[in-house]
Amino acid sequence: MALAGGYLWFVLDSLRGLRLLRWLRDGSVADLSIGNGLWGEAYDRVRRMLRASSRLTVESDSRLKDFLAALQASPNGVVLLDAETRIEWFNQTAADHFGFDVRRDLLQHFGNLVRDPGFAAYMAAHDFLHGVNMPGRVSSNAKPVTLSVNLHAYGDGRLLLLSRDITAVEQAEAMRRDFVANVSHEIRTPLTVLAGFVETLQTLPLDDNERQRYLGLMSQQATRMQTLVSDLLTLSRLEGSPLPSTHEWVSSDVLMQQCEQDARDLSHLLWTQSHDLRFERDPCCEIAGSALELHSAMSNLIGNAIRYTPAQRRIDVGFKSLPDGGALFFVKDQGPGIAQEHIPRLTERFYRVDRSRSRETGGTGLGLAIVKHVAQRHGAELSIESYPGKGSTFSLTFAPQRVRSALEDPSHH
Repeated sequence: MALAGGYLWFVLDSLRGLRLLRWLRDGSVADLSIGNGLWGEAYDRVRRMLRASSRLTVESDSRLKDFLAALQASPNGVVLLDAETRIEWFNQTAADHFGFDVRRDLLQHFGNLVRDPGFAAYMAAHDFLHGVNMPGRVSSNAKPVTLSVNLHAYGDGRLLLLSRDITAVEQAEAMRRDFVANVSHEIRTPLTVLAGFVETLQTLPLDDNERQRYLGLMSQQATRMQTLVSDLLTLSRLEGSPLPSTHEWVSSDVLMQQCEQDARDLSHLLWTQSHDLRFERDPCCEIAGSALELHSAMSNLIGNAIRYTPAQRRIDVGFKSLPDGGALFFVKDQGPGIAQEHIPRLTERFYRVDRSRSRETGGTGLGLAIVKHVAQRHGAELSIESYPGKGSTFSLTFAPQRVRSALEDPSHH
């Protein structure tokens, strides 16, 4: 009986062991009822280990997803390359930079898809201390796109590729170089003239009339440099200062009176015969913003009209209310007009349609750039309408929230 009982226990215990082995072999996640004893304890220990491993796997997967989501959200392009430079993973920014497609390009050799000679030489040199610049996928002569690409070695021969769109940086640097070159040129010209006149006054015997003529020309060039420096300082202040307050209100009547006096003085100064200047305005309203900036923008528009319109011709300047509650300031001249291809670039710094004519009349090439900045800072829209031989109209349209009737202010008298 004891032997039979022992044999039966052995068979049953073996069956429990076989059930445990089958459960392990099948990778089942269902609970197993195996009872107590050795196999029951083994099952409990394995079950706890599997649950701990499963939690670690879930946590690892979660961290990996978070990591990939962070790379996906990166403003830089990210590409993971294996030891054979095949693409293992890339984010959407990299797809946009290089024109990759997830279904088509995974596990493809990066060099087969990106064939820029500069990048190929950079990768072949294996000198990854510095990056390389290359054109982007959508780059063209009309709209260039420049990418900065860096490779970083990691793991067992793998490479991390980072790409960044530096088109705006390149354009800003080009603008800075052009700006410095333009300023240098604009200042060098009057300085050369002044130096020449000074040398003439120092070395040649001149009668009073000649001396006065030379001194007048020197004064003119000095004024030109002062105007240039003043405009540069104005632009610098506009770009670096906080936006003007919307709680300070400027009277349109006061602005128009100042502009009219400035316009008549400038017309007398530049021309032997004055222009037919006509100023019109609706009953007084007020604009929210900076009086100094608004006066600067309006005076620049009027000054341009006076400089480019022949003497005795008509220039209309107006400030009027609009039906939607906004306001319109405009300057309409009878000058030579401007060809359509020049209009989009008129607000660029130092851009001139006719360089020689602009310098003759004392223009710095910065006036419309100042007007554009003032308009943006006051929520206004600058519009330009011009045709060769038909004159030009420059206007500033102020939004209703920037305009109010002077009667709305109880302190107005």
